[in-house]
Amino acid sequence: MQEVKAKKYLGQHFLTDENTALRITEALDKKDRVLEIGAGMGVLTKYLIPAVNDFKVVEIDTESVQYLYNAYPSLSDKIIEGDFLKLSLSEVFNGEHFALIGNFPYNISNLILFKVFDNREIVDQVVGMFQKEVALRITAQKGSKTYGILSVLLDAFYERSYLFSVSNTLFNPPPAVQSAVITLKRKNDVTLGVNTEDFVRVVKAAFNHRRKMLRQSLKSLQKDLTDVDEKFLTLRPEQMDTQDFINLTRMIYHE
Repeated sequence: MQEVKAKKYLGQHFLTDENTALRITEALDKKDRVLEIGAGMGVLTKYLIPAVNDFKVVEIDTESVQYLYNAYPSLSDKIIEGDFLKLSLSEVFNGEHFALIGNFPYNISNLILFKVFDNREIVDQVVGMFQKEVALRITAQKGSKTYGILSVLLDAFYERSYLFSVSNTLFNPPPAVQSAVITLKRKNDVTLGVNTEDFVRVVKAAFNHRRKMLRQSLKSLQKDLTDVDEKFLTLRPEQMDTQDFINLTRMIYHE
């Protein structure tokens, strides 16, 4: 019982279905350098070891780390024991581009994605298991009720795809929610044409008051909005696509 409680505290629910595990690993386009988050008992790991040229895992649970050392001796110098959120991603593969994969702990999934966004120059692809609600939010399009900050920020740099849903009966312990697998693929030669930090400020300001028109929500930026096209100021954030937010940023910051 103590073991199960520890896993739940860590936000870990271990996938037990081999067919699903194989489908997840086969969604990887790039197999030169891959980092697996939360390898756990190795349900994805065993398929990744023979398929990836340079493969590493990061795992915070000491019991899982010991299991991985024992079950996969070839990983002896490839296991990073610690918190992914504290990891310097530029040091994992010496600044080289790489892909992320994993059955991501649901309690930190949003934080993982913001870290991906911050490291978009080196993270080429993400294949991940998320709570279904989060997966829908990440891949949502303009006009959707689930469309939000991460939808826009990730869309600016990645192609977002919802791959498939996963029943909670395929996990141990079973989570109280349904799950889904998505992929993010880095777009080629992305140039926003505006300062990225300003773009992020605008997107966050808009969605922090998503029920209000932009005329109201953008006041938190404390910027002069007189040069903003009136048609934008009467919209709510879910009515704006990524290019709209880029154009809005340009008008607010005169870029």
